[in-house]
Amino acid sequence: MTPLPLCIEVVYATPRQLVVRQIDLPLGSTVADALQSVAAEPPFNQLTLSQHSVGVFGQVCETTRALSDGDRVEVYRELQMDAKAARLKRATEQRSS
Repeated sequence: MTPLPLCIEVVYATPRQLVVRQIDLPLGSTVADALQSVAAEPPFNQLTLSQHSVGVFGQVCETTRALSDGDRVEVYRELQMDAKAARLKRATEQRSS
């Protein structure tokens, strides 16, 4: 009997768009395998995936991490501004207005 494949989601979000791809991978697949399977599709084909942090369900991980059925692989964007710096900027703007 052939083992059932893993059903995986690969997710990437921009401020204007959420991209979700559902893929099937064989048992024993890793985060790297999931990224490789979507690498040719937009918008993933416009990214240098090796330069982005990745995670599974909000937990940053290495691309060598083994996947389980139902996992969601997330490709993270670089922060535009550090959270502390953003709060300081908003507070400074509020004081000056």
